[in-house]
Amino acid sequence: MKTDDENLFLNPFIEIRRHGRDLPHWQQKGVYCFVTWRLADALSQSQLNQWQDEKQAWLRLHPEPWDEATEHAYHQRFTQQMEDWLDAGAGSCLFRDSIYAGIVADALHHFDGERYALDSFVVMPNHVHALFSLYKEMLLEDVMKSWKGWTAREINRLQNRSGTVWSANYRDRLIRNAEHMMRCRDYIRKNPQKAKLREGEYVLYIKEDGAKTQRTE
Repeated sequence: MKTDDENLFLNPFIEIRRHGRDLPHWQQKGVYCFVTWRLADALSQSQLNQWQDEKQAWLRLHPEPWDEATEHAYHQRFTQQMEDWLDAGAGSCLFRDSIYAGIVADALHHFDGERYALDSFVVMPNHVHALFSLYKEMLLEDVMKSWKGWTAREINRLQNRSGTVWSANYRDRLIRNAEHMMRCRDYIRKNPQKAKLREGEYVLYIKEDGAKTQRTE
């Protein structure tokens, strides 16, 4: 019999919902996922083209399904490269301003306990990481659309402008087990330190710590 904890993690033997063409997204009911999304100006087109070309070449040599070692190799090479670029602080880095970072943090908290269970998140200067599980029939793409749409409208309203705020896509990973979840939570906790950010340049929330969202003005 499965325990409640096991129901929170990826089960490769039951249905996995897949959507998206350019960047496939996976969802399994009740399973925790780790999602990253970024500001539209956080990466240059040349960086994205380089990353995409190298990834496609690698994928041709490593067709799915992958074993755990191959998946690890993929993330070491491509996910880590993307994270390093983002942590370098390119673009407008809008969320160094606590007002705009607070808009994102408020959006993440708003439906916590109603549409999803929020475990942790960090709002970095030009991107966001969040770890959460969806409730009932909620779809990942709908939750992401809600977060990105509402925050973009609020940011544009405050700036008295219109236009694109977020990159169109996002990256997500289903959580395999308790160890994987702890690694993702630890990554969120340590990401500001890795990027050498000062207090006031990020917003961090870790539910496990029993602390409210940390906002430094």
